[in-house]
Amino acid sequence: MTRNLTIATRLREVFLNGHWIANTNYKEQIQNLDWKQAIQKIDNLNTIAALTFHINYYLEGLLNAFESGKLEIRDKYSFDLPPINSGSDWNKLVADFLNNSEQFADKVEQMEDAVFDQPFIDEKYGTFLRNIEGVIEHSYYHLGQITLIGKMIRNA
Repeated sequence: MTRNLTIATRLREVFLNGHWIANTNYKEQIQNLDWKQAIQKIDNLNTIAALTFHINYYLEGLLNAFESGKLEIRDKYSFDLPPINSGSDWNKLVADFLNNSEQFADKVEQMEDAVFDQPFIDEKYGTFLRNIEGVIEHSYYHLGQITLIGKMIRNA
């Protein structure tokens, strides 16, 4: 399997259909979650909605960067979740997240092998490969949080 297919498969595993690393994925954790559970606060932890927004912020920003060659996202805005006041607000965030997840994996799958070793936007950010692997690692980190917070909510 070529790098593009291997990495796209890993992205789909964490976001859409995998069980190999975490025995779950984002889609399983968020798709059927009630919006009130998604915004439920547990102590000083982020909400599931905030974590979903956070990862989606980076997916959307990187997709835009792939197209434009400009990185316009900023870490300081990555938790600026708009209010979730209804099931439709939550369902829109979930739909956007799942759509961006699939688009991101598709975009990586279409990349030529040589692209992975090229600088990402600016040399200070490292290579495309380093940044895409960072998305995977960052996403698993927050998937673990979402899973634990979900268990805490269900057991409350």
